[in-house]
Amino acid sequence: MKNRLHYTFGLILLITSGLLLLGYLPVINIGDMHLRKVDLLSDVRMTENSDVFFLSYADSIADTIDVPKPTFVDSCKAGIECIEDFSDSTMRGMSRFYEALAEINSSRRPVRIAYFGDSFIEGDILTSDLRYLLQKEFGGSGVGYVTITSKYPGFRPTVKHGFEGWKSHNVTDTIGFDHKKQGLSNSYYLATEGAYVSLSGMKKYLSNHESCNVSSLFYLTSDSLHIKAIVNGGTEKKFHLKGDGTLQMVSVKGDIHDVKWVVGKGGEKAVFYAATMDADRGVILDNFSTRGSSGQQLSGIPFNVLRGYDKIRKYDLIILHYGLNVAFEGGKDYTYYKKGMKPVVENMKKAFPESSVLIVGIGDRETKDRNGNLRTMPGLKNLIISQKALAGETGVAFWNLYNAMGGEGSMQDMVNSKPAMANYDYTHINFHGGRHIANLLFEAIMYGKEQYGKRKAYEDE
Repeated sequence: MKNRLHYTFGLILLITSGLLLLGYLPVINIGDMHLRKVDLLSDVRMTENSDVFFLSYADSIADTIDVPKPTFVDSCKAGIECIEDFSDSTMRGMSRFYEALAEINSSRRPVRIAYFGDSFIEGDILTSDLRYLLQKEFGGSGVGYVTITSKYPGFRPTVKHGFEGWKSHNVTDTIGFDHKKQGLSNSYYLATEGAYVSLSGMKKYLSNHESCNVSSLFYLTSDSLHIKAIVNGGTEKKFHLKGDGTLQMVSVKGDIHDVKWVVGKGGEKAVFYAATMDADRGVILDNFSTRGSSGQQLSGIPFNVLRGYDKIRKYDLIILHYGLNVAFEGGKDYTYYKKGMKPVVENMKKAFPESSVLIVGIGDRETKDRNGNLRTMPGLKNLIISQKALAGETGVAFWNLYNAMGGEGSMQDMVNSKPAMANYDYTHINFHGGRHIANLLFEAIMYGKEQYGKRKAYEDE
């Protein structure tokens, strides 16, 4: 048999030569889109930034977006990106949350935060550390709200999550999703008899998540329902519940390290949402992450369900943190997104009439230009401006995560840090990055609370 190995080397040489020649082709434009050049030598060739024109054109659009002036402008000290408060006469900026924190020692209930977001906070990234910092400062324990099932239960290091016997339905499902049944997490769960969900506190990542003193199960049914709770692997408590067609919860109390909720007779007629590990005092922070969400999916949650949550799990602060699934290469004008999110914010304000609302802008996100060089995604600042304008037009608060991270190129700095704080997609942070950003937001909250207290004391004189 003849040796034909040289044909392989010849083919490789031919392909490599072709790819090298592609680098000399002129830039191909399709409308406003520029096709990236194929250049094998881009990492070693010194080139000027070929996106300068596009960036300047994209940024010029930001100048045409009208952003209201903040109601309160505190002079920030160095190292803090302040929260901007656009509160109107309804006082839906940060003041109600700051007041709840100020009165936390005399309150008969915990201060609660609902943190909504996309895959940026999936797995309790960022939210776990923010929860820890707030609980360390104001008291509290437990991981809060945990959906009945999870596609990636081992990804979240703050709770050991077990479940069996459920049919899961998420807003991202292409078929079989009933929008009228969904809860705050844009999901709902149907049980077979004997289905269970178990939660165990984990101290490996953060110590205050190890235990709690209240655990609840959230459900909705019009019929009677049998539920059993098993606490710390031993103590059982049985419940025979009457449904009324509204959101309900059943709770157990004690020194709880792990809890197992088991569905009995009548469970097949009910809709379930989550189990919790909470404290009866201090701060509770619930993570509501939906992978692939732009935030607009929140408008699909039935209003009566939202009102049900306000009745039995009242929130003092609602955080809306989206943008990863909105920004795109070539995106320039995001006013359409602002218009789409405005009803979401207004609906949340209406459903939770005593809650503060904070919009967190998208952080830095980097992609490669046509020469293969990393840079902040063109037009990203326009999305941030639209998010800030959304806060202004709806009379809520805004925090500029992009600025807090360090602005242009900050995501690349996080990827290259030791240890790395972000992934090589230059879009998502890891738990190290979550801890870093949680500290930035915590400092902004504490500084805002301090300034609000000074301002209120001056006004009361």
